[in-house]
Amino acid sequence: MNMSTKQSTIDYILDQLRSLDGVSARKMFGEYALYYDSKVVGLVCNDSLFLKITPEGKKIVGKLYAEGFAYPGAKVSLLVEESIIEDGALFSNLIMATAEALPYPKPKKVKVKNTSKG
Repeated sequence: MNMSTKQSTIDYILDQLRSLDGVSARKMFGEYALYYDSKVVGLVCNDSLFLKITPEGKKIVGKLYAEGFAYPGAKVSLLVEESIIEDGALFSNLIMATAEALPYPKPKKVKVKNTSKG
């Protein structure tokens, strides 16, 4: 059974990251993408947070490291335990470290319409 993420889950995650400027979530197909520093750092699916795996993130979570899949066919992700999200400072450090390890998205090419008639 596929359930979508509750708004209260997103509100809680964003509240725990309130010390970071530039954190946001965007709804996509009933689930959410989590952004920091204009980078997608993870997905929130079925009320669970899945971050992109980075060596820095693995170091921060230590023994709490677990992997999971945000949705069928997705790449493996770091499944963030509730205890990490509850610790606002630790959670913020995890999000910052993950974002720092990821490249910036490539700029989207602007499509120019050919309006000349000839």
